[in-house]
Amino acid sequence: MFPARTIFCLLISHLMTTASPGQFSDVSDQYGFGGGGKAAFGDFNNDGFVDLYTGSLWRNENGLKFVNVDNSGIGSGEGIWGDYDNDGKLDLFTFTGTGALYRNKGDETFEKIPFPELPTVNSRGAVWIDINNDSMIDLYVGGYEIWQKTVHPDVVYLNNGSEGFTEVWRSPENFSARGVAAADFDQDGYVDVYVSNYRLQPNFLWRNNGKNGFENVAEKSAAHGIPDGMINYTGGIRYPVCGHTIGSCFSDLDNDGLIDLFVGNFSHPRAGQDHPQFLQNGGPKNDHVFVDKSASAGLAWQESYASPTCGDFNNDGHQDLFLTTVYAVGSGNIKNHSVLYQGKGNWKFEDVTSLQNVNALPPTYQAAWADIDNDGDLDLCTAGKLFRNDNQLTGKWLKLKLSGDGARVNKSGIGTTVHIKLGDDVFTRHIESGTGEGNQNDLTLHFGFGDVDAETVAVEILWPGNYKQHSEGLKLNATHSIELK
Repeated sequence: MFPARTIFCLLISHLMTTASPGQFSDVSDQYGFGGGGKAAFGDFNNDGFVDLYTGSLWRNENGLKFVNVDNSGIGSGEGIWGDYDNDGKLDLFTFTGTGALYRNKGDETFEKIPFPELPTVNSRGAVWIDINNDSMIDLYVGGYEIWQKTVHPDVVYLNNGSEGFTEVWRSPENFSARGVAAADFDQDGYVDVYVSNYRLQPNFLWRNNGKNGFENVAEKSAAHGIPDGMINYTGGIRYPVCGHTIGSCFSDLDNDGLIDLFVGNFSHPRAGQDHPQFLQNGGPKNDHVFVDKSASAGLAWQESYASPTCGDFNNDGHQDLFLTTVYAVGSGNIKNHSVLYQGKGNWKFEDVTSLQNVNALPPTYQAAWADIDNDGDLDLCTAGKLFRNDNQLTGKWLKLKLSGDGARVNKSGIGTTVHIKLGDDVFTRHIESGTGEGNQNDLTLHFGFGDVDAETVAVEILWPGNYKQHSEGLKLNATHSIELK
């Protein structure tokens, strides 16, 4: 027989190792899913269950399975969802190749709409944004490269309603864009764009000037990378050595009401190449200059980090980070693998990849969050698999489906920011149409709050164009639909 003290210690040890059990289950076979392209979540048929585009269209049937829609009329390619014609139905833009726009007909089929041929040639990322706040969402498309031959421009297309889309802007220099993300990081009512550039190039942070154009404020905002020497590249461009950035994502990582930035850098084990960066938004008092919080965050180095996405998978009130890799084995015969880091607060993150059953994944660029079964916690699509979150934790949550009126704000609500203040924390989410490299999280906003002593919350909504709206008494552990008033 063990003495009482030993039994007590064994019990405490058991509790400590099982207090946060693995929450994710690979339900790909059970759900009939097998889509390995980049992931774009969106409820295209308005049945209340989020669907998925991965180069193929997958219809979510009541959160129980996904069915491939063979005759949708959508061609191939990587795409993002947005309601470009404000008819209440999500349309799809594919940004690869020459590009294509597909209008949702409302009967689970799509028709291809005339669209200018993209100069980006082999784009790897794009976002819907309403660049001029006219309620019609426009497109920013990143241009990549043909290695050592040419580099393609980024381009913006303005949505002219029934008159179609016209090009209004190209990047003044052609850099090798990978992922494109957008958020109103300075909260002036105009959505801004962050471009992840490859080949050790500085990244772009394009501040929207409200006049169909942008100012690159990446350097003065400390979001361009960590310059180290100079280099020449294809096309006659010369730039300071920074990082091989594949994808980045905007998210409020410290619950201070400001949208921060995670930069996902691929980096060979050589000096002068940026590792991934956690960047804290300095806020209006510091002109939104970012502060590097990477050193204390706890992210272990891997060579082939690629596509990140943020979401609060355990509803504890802290945003978590999922980050893919694109090598199975890197330099020095070191294995690379996708990672899930749990946010612990105060810019600390803990590796819970194995604990949460998302370990040993193959190389992938695919990473996106959505609540596929409407149970209040975020599920994950990555590496051609669906991981259902069977959350046994009791953190409270809230989901918001926001819709503009189609006259002042786009029906999709893209570019909208929401603040919820509880105690000293200000929880902030924004409706985004792109994350990482070419992926898209669900347009429905998800908040986790942990074991908060509240049953209802009030929300502050900043719609594009600086339309502000306040809503009180929203019950937690529920989904709410809010339209612009």
